[in-house]
Amino acid sequence: MSVPLIEVNHLHKDFHLGRGRTLKAVRDVGFSIRKGETLGLVGESGCGKSTVGRTLLRLYEPTAGEFLFEGQNVYSLSRAEMKAMRRDMQMIFQDPYASLNPRLTIGDSIGEALDVHQLVRSQKERKARIGELLELVRLRADYANRYPHEFSGGQRQRIGIARALAVNPKFIICDEPISALDVSIQAQVINLLKDLQRKMGLTYLFIAHDLSVVKYISDRVAVMYLGKLVELADSETLYRDPLHPYTRALLSSVPIPDPDVEAHKDKVIIKGDLPSAINPPSGCPFRTRCPLAQQICAEEMPPLAEHRPGHFAACHFAGADPA
Repeated sequence: MSVPLIEVNHLHKDFHLGRGRTLKAVRDVGFSIRKGETLGLVGESGCGKSTVGRTLLRLYEPTAGEFLFEGQNVYSLSRAEMKAMRRDMQMIFQDPYASLNPRLTIGDSIGEALDVHQLVRSQKERKARIGELLELVRLRADYANRYPHEFSGGQRQRIGIARALAVNPKFIICDEPISALDVSIQAQVINLLKDLQRKMGLTYLFIAHDLSVVKYISDRVAVMYLGKLVELADSETLYRDPLHPYTRALLSSVPIPDPDVEAHKDKVIIKGDLPSAINPPSGCPFRTRCPLAQQICAEEMPPLAEHRPGHFAACHFAGADPA
């Protein structure tokens, strides 16, 4: 087994809202990703997925925790050291319409990173590199002189991918990169990401709420609920035999193309509303909606423990069936 490219240990991120209120967006999250691997991070809207990604890159400063990239703690770096580190770590944002400056040509948007990190020595070399990056994401090199409003959402997201690749990163955080796109375009972007990973040896943290997409692209999958990781396993195992009741409920909501199978499958319905991250429940965060909950669930936070080889779950009754 290869050494992890990244390791995240006990990551916390709080947002102070004033009047003594604190939103606990990420609580004690930890995982690792090996070089060339894709870890999918899934959960309901508001569970803290995107906050994890942004905190790793220090777009948000962490409240506590450790993020090791090739053994180096990213959170201990100075501003100058962090600027150099950003060559190795990039992000593809969710909204392709908001992530590009409308006043810059796409050539200049992509070329900004080349200029900041001084990766080209002349305008000729810069133009050639921008053309290479556009062709790498299956766009024409002569598109470089056009503006973002001249492109579709799928094309803009390809431009965003080209911009992320400009500095030859090792690790890319994909923050729901297809959720704003038409379904017909989503598969094209996912296949492009997989092809680029094979060609360039990229490592991905793929954040999404679409479980079918995550299954297709991910080697392993981590499930979040109310700021906590509740399950982590390789993709095939997690989808075949989930241990946490929340994961089971998520998977039961994924539609099956065969109408006969869909009509007869067992569906797990989650009752109640998502609790507030400002005032989370004691003990297990899922206990207020869990069919397995007992007194211990209110008293003790279950650790993310390895119940089977490589299969982790944070549940006092992992794998148990509802009575």
